[in-house]
Amino acid sequence: MSDDSERNRLSARAVRYARVGANVGGVAARIAGARLLGLDRGEGNAAALASALGGLKGPLMKVAQLMATIPDLLPPDYATELQKLQNDAPPMGRAFVRRRMMAELGRDWEGRFQSFDPVPAAAASLGQVHRAVALDGAAVACKLQYPDMQAAVEADLNQLDLLFQLHRRMDPAIDTREIAGEIGARVREELDYRREARHAALYALMLKGEPLVRVPQVREDLSTGRLLTLEWLEGTKILAFVDHPLEERNRLARAMFAAWWLPFSRHGVIHGDPHLGNYTVFADADGRPGGINLLDYGCIRIFPPSFVAGVVDLYRGLGTGDEARVVHAYETWGFRGLKRELIDVLNIWARFIYGPLMDDRVRSIADGVAPGQYGRREAYQVHMALKQLGPVTVPREFVFMDRAAIGLGAVFLHLKAELNFHALFEAAIADFSETGVAARQSAALAAVGLAR
Repeated sequence: MSDDSERNRLSARAVRYARVGANVGGVAARIAGARLLGLDRGEGNAAALASALGGLKGPLMKVAQLMATIPDLLPPDYATELQKLQNDAPPMGRAFVRRRMMAELGRDWEGRFQSFDPVPAAAASLGQVHRAVALDGAAVACKLQYPDMQAAVEADLNQLDLLFQLHRRMDPAIDTREIAGEIGARVREELDYRREARHAALYALMLKGEPLVRVPQVREDLSTGRLLTLEWLEGTKILAFVDHPLEERNRLARAMFAAWWLPFSRHGVIHGDPHLGNYTVFADADGRPGGINLLDYGCIRIFPPSFVAGVVDLYRGLGTGDEARVVHAYETWGFRGLKRELIDVLNIWARFIYGPLMDDRVRSIADGVAPGQYGRREAYQVHMALKQLGPVTVPREFVFMDRAAIGLGAVFLHLKAELNFHALFEAAIADFSETGVAARQSAALAAVGLAR
């Protein structure tokens, strides 16, 4: 790296520290002052924090969205405000795009495409997507990372500790240290587009033969560490189908279930970011919804096979009343200090998450509970009980598993799907064994060049 490049990188990080520190630090000082005077009830402060983070865009905004999905990681009013944040970073202009493409593919980069649209088709927190046509005539999606993202990520993750410190001063029910480590590891991985390319290849392998889910082919010849080019998959946003006939909505719900739970139950791999921008709906030969296009592979979590076994053990233990199996599952996940009171609290949340999977009948996810109230009672019960028990350390593997379950539940709520989720899950784990998962995972990771 040249001296100028190093100075530019350090300068970008310094600017990022200053912006994050000023925006978040100002809100933190305001909250701390109000609490010192006994005035803070969260009113206005949550909105101010969301505004500060939203104005920054970039990875810290992505982290804030994640934090909002983890029960009791933030007070309810803060979580509500942060959930409103959207990945709507302002796109790079044409000149900036040309310079970035030249940096990734060389001066003759335009000659490697029949056409390239400099106006992005989508802009998110870490990069933006451009539609292009390769020389062989294939339509492709070029995901181009924003400049200085590595500096921004490191600055944001360091400043993120300020938010976690603030949380720990609010009489927390959850110790956030393991969560912080997990978030940092996953966000750093998202910067490596070569790794994301291997993730896409992994999903193509795991879901081969699954007609409800399409995975785009990677164009290695047009990809680098900060440019990922994938096959362009035509599709429509899933929210466009929420008023379609139940049969069509159920088909999309089955597709979502297959895309998330089949890779997990068979290979110990889960897509950790099931938000609405990461998939679209493709049409079948008759023009009806055929299934989903799975588009983004930055946030993929590969679990030890023992963790998957814990998920199945907890499901079976709750279903049969086998307390020893339930406790074993929590211990497998890494929960420590499992006294009777803590087990009871963990079971409240487990029964909520597993509820639709254990109910052998056709039903909606909420099953008569108003969508806006779904899960609120359980979250409140867990929060109040953990307050009495003191901070509980959440194992880091639990973070993205929980996020996926909650995110998928939200999609099923949007679709108003009515399915036998129990039957779907039973089919997914019908031949389950920890050794089987280990063997399939090892073979699949080796096939796509991913080390465990």
